[in-house]
Amino acid sequence: MTVTRGFSGRRRSAADTLRLPPGQYDVGAEFPVLSAGPTPSVRLESWDLRLTGALGTERRWTWEEFRALPRVPVRTDIHCVTTWSKFDTAWEGVSLDVLLDGVDAEGATHVMAHCDGGYTTNLPLEDLLGGKAWVVDTYDGQPLTPDHGGPARLLVPHLYFWKSAKWLRGLELMTADALGFWEQLGYHAYGDPWREQRYDGD
Repeated sequence: MTVTRGFSGRRRSAADTLRLPPGQYDVGAEFPVLSAGPTPSVRLESWDLRLTGALGTERRWTWEEFRALPRVPVRTDIHCVTTWSKFDTAWEGVSLDVLLDGVDAEGATHVMAHCDGGYTTNLPLEDLLGGKAWVVDTYDGQPLTPDHGGPARLLVPHLYFWKSAKWLRGLELMTADALGFWEQLGYHAYGDPWREQRYDGD
């Protein structure tokens, strides 16, 4: 894992403490950068996002087509498995409800996110629907920078942040669960920060 920038917590108010899952600390204004490998260089004219799966489903969006989809702002807290949390992060992007609208997902139970650089992570399909997940391409009003997962990343804020896969390029619908990159190396298959599901067996 590549780790850059400092980790410096700050004193918490009582209200903020209620927003912190167990074992976490508020990183304040910092936004640490953690990656499983080098940051890829992606040309927007060659970027696309693909929806595939064992059910025969396939959709593809170019960058221009993705940017033309209905977009929403998202303000949310995020929680990293390495114990830092960041409050009120501001993103904009496309809901997974929009990307999966009209898709015949009968029999699908899980999704594997595929990313530039070979990174993968698995999620239950139900955790991506109902306004719980987005593909985002802006942060704090600016285009999402490569070190934070730009041009586009998954955002699933109710799970540990490794599930919000950087440099997203594909979503694969699956009829059974399968482990992604960190999950194969001992991280929890689900990753609920409020239950401290950091590692397999937690």
